[in-house]
Amino acid sequence: MPPNNLRPRDEAERRVKAVDDAGGSISAAARALGIDRKSLKRSLETIEKHYGLKPSVRYVIEVASDIPQNDGVPMSEDARKYHEDWTAQNCIDELVRVCRIDPDKVITRNYFRVHSEISESTWNRYFGTFLEYKRQAEIILSRHAHRMERDIAKHASVDKMRRLNTEKRQWEGRYLRPVSRRWQTVLVGSDQHDTMCDPFYRWLFIDTAKRAQPEKIVLNGDLFDLPEFSKHTQDPREFNLLDRVYWVHKFLRELREACPDAELIIVEGNHEFRLLRHMGEETPALKVVLADLHGFTIPSLLKLDQFEINYIARADMTAWNERDIKEQLRKNYVTLYDNSLLFGHFPEMRNNGIPGASGHHHKHIVWPGYSPVYGPYEWHQLGSGHVREASYCSGEKWSNGFLLAHIDTQTKRTQFEYIDCSHDACIIGGQHYERSAAWPVRDMA
Repeated sequence: MPPNNLRPRDEAERRVKAVDDAGGSISAAARALGIDRKSLKRSLETIEKHYGLKPSVRYVIEVASDIPQNDGVPMSEDARKYHEDWTAQNCIDELVRVCRIDPDKVITRNYFRVHSEISESTWNRYFGTFLEYKRQAEIILSRHAHRMERDIAKHASVDKMRRLNTEKRQWEGRYLRPVSRRWQTVLVGSDQHDTMCDPFYRWLFIDTAKRAQPEKIVLNGDLFDLPEFSKHTQDPREFNLLDRVYWVHKFLRELREACPDAELIIVEGNHEFRLLRHMGEETPALKVVLADLHGFTIPSLLKLDQFEINYIARADMTAWNERDIKEQLRKNYVTLYDNSLLFGHFPEMRNNGIPGASGHHHKHIVWPGYSPVYGPYEWHQLGSGHVREASYCSGEKWSNGFLLAHIDTQTKRTQFEYIDCSHDACIIGGQHYERSAAWPVRDMA
């Protein structure tokens, strides 16, 4: 079968004659024909093989130093390859011809420059960019078709996210455990970050739950860390998704065993949102990472049924850009005792004028407030459970800690008891705790 780039016989004969007329000089013949000398050499070999034609004289290719140079003119602008009389359709035909040389080859600008017989000035006066040149030749999709493809993908993804919205929102308020006592206690922790959690913090949180027996426990966002889905650069060789999921399962199991009668609440943070988004989209680039989670659903991932957990997840998964996602995540909060307490992951929650706590920034800050309903009150930004070190920021400036909120349900007055466990020792309700030697304060100071 003849190759795709085989010339018609009359063109083949013209090229052979040009070499004879040039006395065997490929360079001189190429200049006379207005083509590249290497292209002429390759075409002579093809012509001889398929037509049996070859120059009557022995032809040679001069070394570069023997060939007249076009000083200051780039290779792509070689005058020998410029065709002033070519139309846009001639240029398109040439691009199609080069594509047919190797149909499996991705045609780059440089590949076309080497294998075509026209200079860039021949085609770019009609098309401007090589991308548009390929669009006009219908080698790649037009702008309109490509935009339509993106829109189809976007809306297909939105359909999946809407189904995920329905699934996750049905767990809010499913396992309410109302208590009639006047004085009640809420244990609140934020930003545990699964396997990155400080073991001292984890021990104190579970033991405090066991001793205080709070009516409600609120895990206020970012129970998971999941660097696999973080915007910060991570080493994929260190990914171990199942260990992180199992850490969360064990933590939730110990909390439920410590407080079998407590109402357990998880507020969706940005890390949980990101995980569910990837799971919902089945991100192709992360199929290997997500393989361990195959078959997991929202309730099985968070053990919502097994440990009877209310999941607060109002954020719309169809949010498209970073700004919209942040706006949606601010909808994730829980109000307790007839709007007497509010807990949400982001500090902006304090602007609601209700006593409560947030997390996210891993630093303990207290803001005073006043309300005719609640009187003087406090809003706490909690320290985290994450160890006080991180490769992507100044983790030594973080603090570790959690909160006990005691509320008089009749007067709606709240007393907060913040527990700072950033250091080597901690006192909670008169009980003295010290870090184990195996749990050093991990910071970068």
